[in-house]
Amino acid sequence: MAEVSLAEITALPKSLLHDHLDGGLRPATILELAGDIGHELPTSGLDELAAWFVSGANTKDIVQYLATFEHTVAVMQTQANLKRVAYEAAADLAADGVVYAEVRFAPENHQLNGLALDEIMEAVQDGFRAGMVDAMAAGSPITVNTIVCAMRQADRSLEMAKLAVDWSERDGRVVAFDLAGPETGFPPTDHPEALDLVRRSQLHLTLHASEPPGLELISQALSCGAERIGHGVRLGEDIEYVNGEMNLGRLARYVLERQIPLEMAPSCHVQVGAVRSFEEHPLVRFHRHGFVVTINTDNRLMSGVSVSSETHKLATTFDLTRQELCELAVAGVESSFGQWSERRRLVDEVIRPAYAS
Repeated sequence: MAEVSLAEITALPKSLLHDHLDGGLRPATILELAGDIGHELPTSGLDELAAWFVSGANTKDIVQYLATFEHTVAVMQTQANLKRVAYEAAADLAADGVVYAEVRFAPENHQLNGLALDEIMEAVQDGFRAGMVDAMAAGSPITVNTIVCAMRQADRSLEMAKLAVDWSERDGRVVAFDLAGPETGFPPTDHPEALDLVRRSQLHLTLHASEPPGLELISQALSCGAERIGHGVRLGEDIEYVNGEMNLGRLARYVLERQIPLEMAPSCHVQVGAVRSFEEHPLVRFHRHGFVVTINTDNRLMSGVSVSSETHKLATTFDLTRQELCELAVAGVESSFGQWSERRRLVDEVIRPAYAS
């Protein structure tokens, strides 16, 4: 297709399945809230702070990448601050043209000041709802659903799974469970009780898998019942390319034939060293060979990206057609954990008509 501008991409409806609440704060909000509580930041300038988060994450080292969250989590320890951060996430995504989003967070990370888990969930859900209401009034409607995470290096996964199940019954916008945090040395198989509860409760499950080299974590995630794979970029290690054709290994063939969605975040994958460069990222190649892939941000602050900027960079780097852009947006909604009627409405009445015009 002809060169597409970032403004054109921003105006088109998009979907987002893998976005961390504590990885998407506005730099200005961090500065303000840190000042309110006396938390020391690495710099006091707005532009400098935004750049610090990106450079701090751009290390090819997942441990250093995760260390940048110290400053975002520090300002997310009160109900008021959690509600504000959730509200701003919904507002920012709506302004970016996202019509459906699933935002995830780990409630256990927000108890440093003694908040109860229900208080944390209430604040975040209230923030998302307020953001959705105001986005609708502004003419940029968005649906935001929540994925509850447990930290895989901790021992509270069963508690978080119970919280997720409870809130999914109380609030239809809590839709799934995930294990977040460092993957190396912390496989999903370390959390059998939590994952068993999630499965028995028919709560949706997505699992991070792709930080360390190799296919084991992806295979384990699927064995644990994951319906989607967080990242999944290491699946490329099970694929050989010969004269433009894919030769699939057993795991890659399973993922393709079962049409298991992969929540890919290209810029993040480059930052943590999962792929060498954006130009070598397999998302588009996977899509063109029939895999279900979705475009995601992971952590908008740490990667310095938006859904539109990631989509625009993919479009210009890999010469995506308008039809392919539509297919990727549709894939996100159809792979989502939202209500079926809501998904159909977004695909049939919002996304497809916009890309056809």
